[in-house]
Amino acid sequence: MYHQSYAKIASESPQSARAREREALQEAISRLEIAKTAGPLTPEAFEATDFVRRLWSIFIADLSGDENGLPAELRASLISIGLWIRKEADLIDRGESENFDGLIDINRLIADGLV
Repeated sequence: MYHQSYAKIASESPQSARAREREALQEAISRLEIAKTAGPLTPEAFEATDFVRRLWSIFIADLSGDENGLPAELRASLISIGLWIRKEADLIDRGESENFDGLIDINRLIADGLV
């Protein structure tokens, strides 16, 4: 009985992980949309960019690990996207960019791919 329960949980784990990742990306999108309305250099913008940077730092760390099961080429592409997202968030924080739409669009595309 225990073995069957564990097997079921283990088999559902990737789907659960993707669901959590998608939820986190949707939270990032929501915060970025609020920040876009509030404008750059506002508390809402700083909160959104901080959240996005922290989220993508977690993703990049996971993607960099050898235990990550994704193909190496896909992992490298996602890491590149994550680095761009963090750089763009930094530019927004410094008032050198207002590219909330770019961040929203990329995060939405990634979230949609996790279905």
